[in-house]
Amino acid sequence: MPSFVDGHTLRSLLRPSTNGRRSKTSDGGGGGGIFKMFKLMPMLTSGCKMVALLGRHNSRALLADHATTVTLFGQRRGRVSLAIHEDTRAPPVFLIELPMLTSALHKEIASGVVKLALESDTRSARRRLVEEYVWAVYCNGRKAGYSIRRKEASDDERHVMRLLRGVSMGAGVLPAAPEKEGGAPAAAGPDGELTYVRARVERVVGSKDSEAFYMINPSEGGVGGAGDSAGDGSAPELSIFLVRMK
Repeated sequence: MPSFVDGHTLRSLLRPSTNGRRSKTSDGGGGGGIFKMFKLMPMLTSGCKMVALLGRHNSRALLADHATTVTLFGQRRGRVSLAIHEDTRAPPVFLIELPMLTSALHKEIASGVVKLALESDTRSARRRLVEEYVWAVYCNGRKAGYSIRRKEASDDERHVMRLLRGVSMGAGVLPAAPEKEGGAPAAAGPDGELTYVRARVERVVGSKDSEAFYMINPSEGGVGGAGDSAGDGSAPELSIFLVRMK
């Protein structure tokens, strides 16, 4: 079956510009906003202490509204996970461990543009698109493999969600989960430091079988662009496509 990555389904999900152009990045190329923060990640390690403190005050999250957010996280030498939240105070509506290493994602981020495409060949009239289980995963047009959506988060994933409960956007390194409840955070595991990128996204529903998520540029409040020239139709810095094949 042909992939939707180069087909009409993908083009139908591409968000048209509302003002005739995409938002510019502040550096004229490469990628700005959240991705710039991610490139400075070694400098952000100390900021995780603040994230840890925020995670302890679950009754007062920082998000004033129920914005849709996307989180990519994982240990540097382990696999990266994707979580989509309609409300960060609640469990994610979509959670999956992608068939690619976090280090590989870091390399894609360094290019300034990340486009993740997930295809499902299974179909059920009673399931929402985000409730499908088996997904083929593509990153920037290259097939990475297959993954199965998680019904429930693992202990490590719940640890990440707890720390980021009040965070709307950001990137950095998180403290590892404590070895026992109430204990001090453990040192980085054998797979390295636990890194994350979280962004607010604009959700575009093409149909019951297709949805797209575009990162909102925090500096301009619009969908971010990967290029500098106005009107060039550049793709957003981070975009995620979910498609159920017919």
